[in-house]
Amino acid sequence: MSGAQGLREAWEKIPTPGEVGQELERFAGRRIERIIVIVVGVGALALGTQALVNAIIKMRLVDGPHIAMMALVFVPWIVMLLCCAIGRAVRIAAGVFFVAYIIDLGLWPFVAAHKDLDPSDQPWIFFLVNVAGVAAVVAFPLGVQVAWVLIGPLLYGTVRLIQGDFAPDFWIVTAFDVSFTLILGAVLVALGWMFRSVANGVDDARGRAVALYTEAAAAEATEHERVAVAALMHDSVLAALIAAERAETERARALAVDMAREALTRLANAEAPAQEGSEEPVQVELLAEDLRRAVVQMGLAIDVEQFGHGAVPDRVARAMALAARQAIGNAVTHAAGRGLSVVVEGHGDTGLTVKVSDTGGGFDPAQVGADRLGIRASIVARMAAVGGVATIDSDRRGTVVTLGWSQS
Repeated sequence: MSGAQGLREAWEKIPTPGEVGQELERFAGRRIERIIVIVVGVGALALGTQALVNAIIKMRLVDGPHIAMMALVFVPWIVMLLCCAIGRAVRIAAGVFFVAYIIDLGLWPFVAAHKDLDPSDQPWIFFLVNVAGVAAVVAFPLGVQVAWVLIGPLLYGTVRLIQGDFAPDFWIVTAFDVSFTLILGAVLVALGWMFRSVANGVDDARGRAVALYTEAAAAEATEHERVAVAALMHDSVLAALIAAERAETERARALAVDMAREALTRLANAEAPAQEGSEEPVQVELLAEDLRRAVVQMGLAIDVEQFGHGAVPDRVARAMALAARQAIGNAVTHAAGRGLSVVVEGHGDTGLTVKVSDTGGGFDPAQVGADRLGIRASIVARMAAVGGVATIDSDRRGTVVTLGWSQS
């Protein structure tokens, strides 16, 4: 059991794959996204700075519309750069810049100058076409990225031709600019898609490897447990049976009974950390408190009543607590917890009684299959292992499980 518990603790510390977009991202995907953001920030800084310098140097008219157009696109550009640097809210900032740039393109023919233009003199919005492309790579899914690669350069070419009144000299230069931005944008989108696909493949392979390792480790732990139980059966139970078969005197029979009791205790309490427990006295109040915690852990809103006082050996208290928990679990599973009641009664130094009752439909204990060990092993055998008794009274009015132990 300790091996399985250790395996569960180790598994909980491994980052869970497949949670992209949530608080915990996938291992490789998170790093690839950070790399893409850094590259986008550097590229946007270079091209955006070139566009800003070009806009300031070649501004022919300083008026409200021109200043507003520049502020509309360059303020989100600065915010996007800051977000790329700190690695926070990058998608939102990139999306805002992308939309702002599209708005600027739509306003460009109405605000930009139309006279005395040099076709080879590229406007500042040209340098931001691919900045908007990489912003789309960060902010939007692949479909939007591909759409911008195909439509964005054509949209820029259209507004540029409108600004130049469709003069023949503008067609050649604009066609060159459009083809350049189209090819560069396609390359950037393809690189982003490729790196993300590789990261997803690495994360998927890592997830499958962890799952296979967990399965193999669980199988190994199960095999170790099987071997341990087999050894326990051989060393304890078989030895007790052999001793009982060969017992010919009262002393030998008493020793055989003690050996059998110890073996049954180990089997019944195999999942308990301290195995069969010790002979140290445990107060009845502590047993009642343990059952109260068990009830709370099961999510039940009932009180565990405790009457009388006294103490029992630790091994007895442990067995009775585990048997009572099993009885409570049975009541919740098979009777939906209707009328569930738990009473712990101490009889001084002479014994202890725990009663678990419910008002469910009841059952016939004789009809319980041999393969159902919840009652036979976890309750009856467990109590017998410590010299106690377990009685089960059940009819259509409900079920009462009484666990008793007395000092012999």
